[in-house]
Amino acid sequence: MDYKTLAHKAVEAKANALPPYSNFHVGAALLTTDEKVYTGCNVENSTFGLTLCAERTAIFKAISEGERKFKAIAIASDSPDYITPCGACRQIIFDHCGEIDIICTNGKEEYKVFKTSELLPFAFGDKDLNK
Repeated sequence: MDYKTLAHKAVEAKANALPPYSNFHVGAALLTTDEKVYTGCNVENSTFGLTLCAERTAIFKAISEGERKFKAIAIASDSPDYITPCGACRQIIFDHCGEIDIICTNGKEEYKVFKTSELLPFAFGDKDLNK
């Protein structure tokens, strides 16, 4: 699947977002190495710490279906600027997806591609736990 199509799937996923407090809709589309796509959207909670980002929703959905190998994730929002994953999502992407392409879109559905290590340099991971 080309990244333009994956980015469009993230745009479509944001239609399901539930952000009653921030009104900031986010969608994500996660591509497996087998070319399956899992989408997610952000879901807010009145206790903000329990809010779930679109990226984590897509990743956890894929993992709960038995997927373990990923190629890329696309992220879309209502912002005219390029959207990147928050710090928590960057860590989840690193831990569960590894070094994948992260497609960050803007309001015109244009995109930039980053590697996980570009958005989370010097990441803490399982190798650090086994020292």
